[in-house]
Amino acid sequence: MKTTISIALLTSLLALSPAAHANFSVNVGAININPDNSSSKINEAPTLGLKGDSDTQLGITLDYAFNDQWVLELIAATPFSHDVNGTGGLAGNKIANIKQLPPSLIAQYHFLDTSYALRPFVGIGVNYTTFFDEQPSQALKTTLGTNDVEVKLDDSFGFVAQVGANYKIDEKWGLHAMVSIMDIDTDATVYANGAKALTSTVELDPVVAMFGVRYNF
Repeated sequence: MKTTISIALLTSLLALSPAAHANFSVNVGAININPDNSSSKINEAPTLGLKGDSDTQLGITLDYAFNDQWVLELIAATPFSHDVNGTGGLAGNKIANIKQLPPSLIAQYHFLDTSYALRPFVGIGVNYTTFFDEQPSQALKTTLGTNDVEVKLDDSFGFVAQVGANYKIDEKWGLHAMVSIMDIDTDATVYANGAKALTSTVELDPVVAMFGVRYNF
């Protein structure tokens, strides 16, 4: 069910009155999420740490323009998948694979006026990240001495800062590019045989970049 959260949000917004559709734009393209390279310590063993890798998915963002300068943007995507790897004494070991969706709502200010083809913008907003389908690795199971291992990550709320630009090809079509920094922190818990074995506060804080095509309704 969680795999459809972002798409459902977009669908709900598109269901607004037809008269408002003239203010909508949709951007579709490749979106990459690249977690911070710094590792998060495992609380029970501070010499050990965790670090996630990057992933690229289909990105869909929906813009609603209140006027020529102010725009509300919803960022959505197909689910991201990350390998969580160990550091320190766990270096070289895959700990788990996780999936996540980070829908974000951002208020943007667009510079210049609509007569310009290229219009840069800045934005700030909020992010909600939900984690699901956490799969422990065989290396983690071997380390803990059991196959009964679960990995759970708590959902996260945080801030988003964004810069980008839109390029108008004609009245309907254009290009869209943006880079965002998201504050994503989560508490990770590993259970072995039903008992809590390891905990860690994981600071992903990724850089998110998107490039795609733009359609104005």
